[in-house]
Amino acid sequence: MKKLGMLLMACALAVAVAACGQNKPAEGVKEPAQASGGTAVKSGSESTGKRTTYPLTIKDSSGKEFTFTKAPQRIVSLSPTETEVLFALGLGDKIVGVSNLDDYPEEAKSKPKMGNLQGNAEAIIAANPDIVFAGLSLNKNSVAKLNELKMNLFQTNPKTIDEAIERVTLFGLINDKQEQAEKVVAEMKKEKQTVVDALKSLKPEQKKKVYIEFSPGWTVGKGEYLDDMITLAGGVNVASDLEGWKQISEEKIIQANPDVIFFARNVPDLEKTIRGRGGWDKIAAIQKSKVIGLDDNLLSRPGPRLTKALVDMAKALHPELVK
Repeated sequence: MKKLGMLLMACALAVAVAACGQNKPAEGVKEPAQASGGTAVKSGSESTGKRTTYPLTIKDSSGKEFTFTKAPQRIVSLSPTETEVLFALGLGDKIVGVSNLDDYPEEAKSKPKMGNLQGNAEAIIAANPDIVFAGLSLNKNSVAKLNELKMNLFQTNPKTIDEAIERVTLFGLINDKQEQAEKVVAEMKKEKQTVVDALKSLKPEQKKKVYIEFSPGWTVGKGEYLDDMITLAGGVNVASDLEGWKQISEEKIIQANPDVIFFARNVPDLEKTIRGRGGWDKIAAIQKSKVIGLDDNLLSRPGPRLTKALVDMAKALHPELVK
């Protein structure tokens, strides 16, 4: 087993194109600029037009530093969100593995599977990737294992819609797909602006109190992109006094008395569960039939389709304003 571990580590090292910690940017390069999701970017030389000039030094959301000497040619994605971004940039031919949860676009279903959020180290090593993209939600043991094997694990964690848009730009920069990234970003910004413009005259007292449940018993507080989405859509998150992803207090939701309840419609029996809770029949949203299902994949993946979910949410909250 010890020999096998050393062999696997050697294989991982052989395919590395990005290094962390030891590389310095070329002389004359300015201090890091802010990039997607709070990551810092330092270029060995600046991008020229629509093409990326390498070497390119970037920090991911975990603070780990990478130096890319060229665009990655073999990519593994361990997150449905990252996979959607990569395919939207036209990188399907470079993707050699995806997570077991990936189902969009259709082409992703036929890619070799690399495990779920825990990841499958053996499958990943066999895929021989130049880089592995994942979210910060990747299992900590898996992160430690991949780092031990010197895999180039690049993690992102957008907290707002704008950061989700910035991640598209960042992935375009890393993979020399800046022109494609600009097109995706332009569409996302257009959809966001449609909502902003439609709700610009909305008064504070017109905003709807919103409760969202994406998984049985779980909601989201401040500091996450879903909270940002609710605000942009003209709502007030009744769980905004909490932070991050939290289990609900059923009594607290009754007291908050939301005007609208959103739920992930792909989750079996979730609407039935919500409507059947003791005392929830007194909530305004249930009494007025404002329990609205949204596409779970759009809600749970802060990728290129996130702004479509924003439009759907805004239409549900303010149909008289958002057409």
